[in-house]
Amino acid sequence: MEDFYKRFCEEAFDENGVLSKFAVKCPPDFNYAYDVVDEIARLEPARRALVWCDEAGAEASFTFEALRRLSNQTANVLASYGIGKGDRVMLILKRHYEYWYTLMALHKLGAVAVPATHMLTVKDILYRVESAGICAVVCTPDGNVSDAVLTAQEDCPTLEHLFIVRQQKAGFACLTDELAGAPETFERRPNSEDDPMLLYFTSGTTGYPKAVLHDFSYPLAHIVTAKHWQNVEPGGLHLTVAETGWAKASWGKLYGQWLAGSAVMVYDFDKFVPGDLLRVIERYQVTSFCAPPTIYRFFVKHGMTGYDLSSLKYATNAGEALNPEIYKRFYETTGLRLMEGFGQTETTLLVLNPVGSQALPGSMGRPNPLYDVMIVDEAGAETEPGRVGELVVRPRQNGKQYGIFRGYHGDDALQESVWDGGVYHTGDTAYFDENGYYWYVGRKDDIIKSSGYRIGPFEIESVLMEHPAVLECAVTGVPDEDRGQLVKATIVLTAGYTPSDDLAKELQDYVRRVTAPYKYPRAIAFEKELPKTISGKIRRVALRSRDAGVKEAAVPLRK
Repeated sequence: MEDFYKRFCEEAFDENGVLSKFAVKCPPDFNYAYDVVDEIARLEPARRALVWCDEAGAEASFTFEALRRLSNQTANVLASYGIGKGDRVMLILKRHYEYWYTLMALHKLGAVAVPATHMLTVKDILYRVESAGICAVVCTPDGNVSDAVLTAQEDCPTLEHLFIVRQQKAGFACLTDELAGAPETFERRPNSEDDPMLLYFTSGTTGYPKAVLHDFSYPLAHIVTAKHWQNVEPGGLHLTVAETGWAKASWGKLYGQWLAGSAVMVYDFDKFVPGDLLRVIERYQVTSFCAPPTIYRFFVKHGMTGYDLSSLKYATNAGEALNPEIYKRFYETTGLRLMEGFGQTETTLLVLNPVGSQALPGSMGRPNPLYDVMIVDEAGAETEPGRVGELVVRPRQNGKQYGIFRGYHGDDALQESVWDGGVYHTGDTAYFDENGYYWYVGRKDDIIKSSGYRIGPFEIESVLMEHPAVLECAVTGVPDEDRGQLVKATIVLTAGYTPSDDLAKELQDYVRRVTAPYKYPRAIAFEKELPKTISGKIRRVALRSRDAGVKEAAVPLRK
């Protein structure tokens, strides 16, 4: 199993053993459920695939043979309701283990899976069902999710079939009950690598969520994600912190990890408690770990002493840029260097600190050799080292977009707006240094233009995060008659600190000492929490719209 993934790629390494070339080898009829999960089940039926536990202490473990059987049964049940190739099926299953074999069942059917978070409202569900033409929903019994789905169905004529797991409910077929009598074999159905397989809605940091469509070749681009970034190992146990409704689950909870021979650890929780997650790592002997910077911030602030994390050999982060101070403190505690990576719902890993490389705190790393990644200016010309521009990407393999989305479902105009001459424009800004390391600056919409200067919010946020009073922060630009925009910091304080004018001035002076004078926040607001998307990303667009008219003379304090 150690070399199983090599069936589907070609790779080469430099003199230091760092990945230097990578190409996908995708069979024209590739289907991950058949060609990976079922094939591993044939080769090693007892091989561990999934370890699951929840907050209440329940636990379960699944072999590849168990997943093969359960996915076949699920495919048979769904097929009996008429669900087949091309049908859109929404999965609202939180971190329940049912997600994994239901997703594989949809792959076997050739249907399009639409993962969604359990935090969606009725309005959110309606938007997604209508936008994507969803015909069925498989949902959790937890909370009010099923009630919201039932309410949404009243206004959605295309939504024909409702399934629920683990219990019975009026208006739903109980998928768990129906599996009991379903056949354990399922004849392979044909599909093409170019057929649609996954549809993700983005988290909507700057507007309505976009419907991002991926094809059946998509999982193979995640070999780089798992093998050459997260450094998963055959026989190991990898834990990525992500709810199944978000693309990060595809990055870290099944595709690349199983290809590279590692089992996947799933902790099914509702409320994040740092100590609980650390105990899961300790108890189940997790060997590799990936999480967004928010998780690491809370680990550091909570304290990591008293937990046996000796099984943990590698740690990575993505989702938002990582502040160097958090990198430093995590390293001091664990001896592990956080290896940052960058990508989007629309892509796989675009920039990474690969296995064997020397990570620079705060740097995204270097481009994935699967792609041509560049920084360009507003005219589309490649920039020089140190100059901020937009990060763009061009697929290498004769125009084949392995790992890059096929399009925005139902929005051809939006699709055309982000592609120009075969180049995908990410909308994210960055720069690279003399050694080829990339450094994140921010979304194009987040760049602050003050007194002729272009200021990236992340640099200022990183400095603020070094101060012990700051738990979280977001830097935005607000309108100013004299400067065009002025820099404002919205801050959530750590326990033991209280909002005050003196603390605001202390933070301003702290930034002014560390960065160029024109970058310090001339306005500071203290909040109990920051506005975020339902995936946990900070919504700076909400702060900007709310803060219109803020003047330098005011240092607003919201208690």
